[in-house]
Amino acid sequence: MLIKKPGDIPFSEVTPKSVYLNRRTFLMGAAAAGAVVAASGPVGRWLVPAPVSAQGQGRKIPGVVKGPYAATDRLSSYNDVTTYNNYYEFGTDKAEPAQLARNFKTSPWTVTVEGEVAKPQKFSVDDLMKLATLEERIYRHRCVEGWSIVVPWIGFPLSNLIKRVEPTSKAKYVQLFTALDPAQMPGLSRGGLNWPYREGLRMDEAMHPLTLLCFGLYGEVLPNQNGAPVRTIIPWKYGFKSTKSIVRINFVEWQPATSWNAYLPREYGFYSNVNPQVAHPRWSQATERRLGEFSKRPTLMFNGYADQVASLYAGMDLRKLY
Repeated sequence: MLIKKPGDIPFSEVTPKSVYLNRRTFLMGAAAAGAVVAASGPVGRWLVPAPVSAQGQGRKIPGVVKGPYAATDRLSSYNDVTTYNNYYEFGTDKAEPAQLARNFKTSPWTVTVEGEVAKPQKFSVDDLMKLATLEERIYRHRCVEGWSIVVPWIGFPLSNLIKRVEPTSKAKYVQLFTALDPAQMPGLSRGGLNWPYREGLRMDEAMHPLTLLCFGLYGEVLPNQNGAPVRTIIPWKYGFKSTKSIVRINFVEWQPATSWNAYLPREYGFYSNVNPQVAHPRWSQATERRLGEFSKRPTLMFNGYADQVASLYAGMDLRKLY
């Protein structure tokens, strides 16, 4: 019998669709159909995992002010947001990161900023947090697999950091790199993507005031499974564009390679703007399901931020430049 190793299985096969693998949705649907599962039993505990403690979880961030942007949608629950995660360095199942990242060491931590900048620098997380007043911003966050969340993220515009390092005239794109630590990240041994995980933004996207350098959520420091100690949030793009556990930011002249686009270019484009009119080759993007809810809702163009960001893409064919 041939047994595939995890590294032999393409990530495109193991990435679950929320309609099938959202455990909370499954439980709600089963109850509605009359197939009631006792939540106190062993199957119920598997379907609805208990909260998982993580380094930093529960540690409040002082001095946070309300930011200028806030979605009016009902917030997703803290437990859903911190136990159902995409973070393949800690496993491809949505429940694995909360379990396998709990002892991930995020201090000390350094973010190196380099490339086409006049003032390349290395920042500690404390250094970064001193660049601006931390704001709470309630953003919708849309995953490419058809599920979404609404979270009060804490951070400040990435543009604050960009201005500090003074990009040169050659800096047209910003490339961001996630940590690469095989000793702490068991998912790296499974192969798949060309590690470290990397993403990229056009300079005007990175400078947009909606693009957030993020340090926390729900008034607390980021849990490990959510990208501690520092990540980006780009709310009009699919979730994988928001780089977790950032260790390097590189300013470049040419459009940089990004992890998912390099791995599956037919399925994941460089821009990855939320667009209900462009279907993923294996499922529609026209509707989405909020984590913790049963019913679906229409997907909004640019995830509901069209008034703020549509002008960035004026004249572009967003079906071709997906």
